[in-house]
Amino acid sequence: MRDGEVVGEGFHAELGGLHAERAALADCRERGEDPAGATMYVTLEPCAHQGRQPPCVEAILEAGVGRVVIASEDPSGKAAGRGPGILRDGGVEVAFASGAEATAARRLNQPFRKHARTGLPLVVLKMAMSLDGQTTTAPGDSPWISGPESRDLVHQWRAESDAIAVGIGTVLADDPLLTARIEGARQPARVVFDSQARLPLDSQLLETLDQAPVLLITAPDAPATNVSALKEAGAEIIATPDIDSALYELGRREITSLFLEGGQTLASAFLSSDQIDESRTFIAPMLLGQQDNAPRGGGPARRSRASSAGTSGGGTGPARQLALWSSTETVGPDLLIKATFKEW
Repeated sequence: MRDGEVVGEGFHAELGGLHAERAALADCRERGEDPAGATMYVTLEPCAHQGRQPPCVEAILEAGVGRVVIASEDPSGKAAGRGPGILRDGGVEVAFASGAEATAARRLNQPFRKHARTGLPLVVLKMAMSLDGQTTTAPGDSPWISGPESRDLVHQWRAESDAIAVGIGTVLADDPLLTARIEGARQPARVVFDSQARLPLDSQLLETLDQAPVLLITAPDAPATNVSALKEAGAEIIATPDIDSALYELGRREITSLFLEGGQTLASAFLSSDQIDESRTFIAPMLLGQQDNAPRGGGPARRSRASSAGTSGGGTGPARQLALWSSTETVGPDLLIKATFKEW
């Protein structure tokens, strides 16, 4: 910015692409503007290391930017304040934002921040339920609980995620595609928690591998014949004993955000492992009556211990977790409740 006017802007559009700083400088020059002496506002401190892109601090110094305002620090070991230090040494004024701007920046970068600190993806649980708390419909009824506007929003969330996860019960019942039905959208990887490798070889997931990969999370003792057939069909097999190990393997594959769309069984397993960071729940204005909500087989290996996070009750079930903050909004006829349980 210069004299209160935006002279260039940019964002990190995709893995391996230009970082926001270089994209903003390129946009500035395309507008016929000179970035020398201007102020740059960034949500994350500029990087100072060579990765898929060269260090952003080099581009800032070469452009002659006079001041950089940083909304949040980079928690990764490669950064740790090096970027701001190099900029100051190069004569650039550096300031850090505070208050609402800093909070908004941290929340915006939660997938990156969690992966940088833990190596694990941010897990966001999506649910839809009726006013009487039902999450499934009766056989022969429409499978949809939320309205069309809510379902459109879910496709947007899918496109923003690195991967979508469901349990094998959902796949056997619904044979979903798990793609983002938005023209030109980036397609997330499809992750199925399937302890015994029961994914049908004629499932839509395996028939659409040209659209997005399928990763199957199985138990170490899954039947070898099933595993071999699924590998031959093109699925990637990840054999792990529990959810923590599965998330580690996903993070190792550069998956920084996991959109959890499975049913109650998978959601409860993640909660028991203390691995839910955020939730997005649609409440539809309808009554469904008592449904058969018995757990569907084939889900992930459950951990025997309950989470110790949050305010816990007795017993061996998942511990109660209170949200750090939450918000509500209407989406078509539905009420959407967003809740954050952990900040990174």
